[in-house]
Amino acid sequence: MPKIRTRHSVRRRIKKTSTGKLMRRMSCVGHLKTKKPRKRKRRLKKNVRITPGLEKQLKRLL
Repeated sequence: MPKIRTRHSVRRRIKKTSTGKLMRRMSCVGHLKTKKPRKRKRRLKKNVRITPGLEKQLKRLL
């Protein structure tokens, strides 16, 4: 059975922590920042953990 190749798009968007969790960036941060409040932009800067259901699928792609 051949190896599963790494999906480069997934590799760019998702980081793996040292404990094995997958982290992603929040959406809505790319543009139109002037109309968003500071508080919202601060919260959007942080990385969030990927849900366990998707994590299993995405680990195969990495």
